[in-house]
Amino acid sequence: MKKVSASHILIMHEGSKDSRSEITKTEAKLLANDIYKKLKNGKAFFRDMAVKHSNCSSASYGGSLGEFGKGVMVAGFEKVAFSLNVNEISKPIETEFGYHIIKRDA
Repeated sequence: MKKVSASHILIMHEGSKDSRSEITKTEAKLLANDIYKKLKNGKAFFRDMAVKHSNCSSASYGGSLGEFGKGVMVAGFEKVAFSLNVNEISKPIETEFGYHIIKRDA
C-alpha cells in the first residue's frame, strides 16, 4: 500500500466540522488564499504559517501529519495529498473541516 508523508495548514470557519473557529467561511477562504500566496511567493515558510495559523493540533509540529496510507484522511484531502510531488504545496482545498493547504513531505 502506497503511503505519503504530508503537512497541512487548516483554516476552520464557524461552519466547519468540530470547529474551533469563529470566523466566517468567506474570511477563512480569504485567509487560506493569502497564506497560499505568501508561500508561493517565497514570503513565508510553510512551518511558520502552520504554527501561526493552523486550527489543527498538528500546528505545534509545523503542520506535520506524518505518514499515512489511503483511506485514513477524508477523500478530498487524500486525493490532493497523493497527487502532489515531494515539497509541492497545494492550492487551498475545502473539506468539511475547513480549508487546507497541503505540502507533501515525502
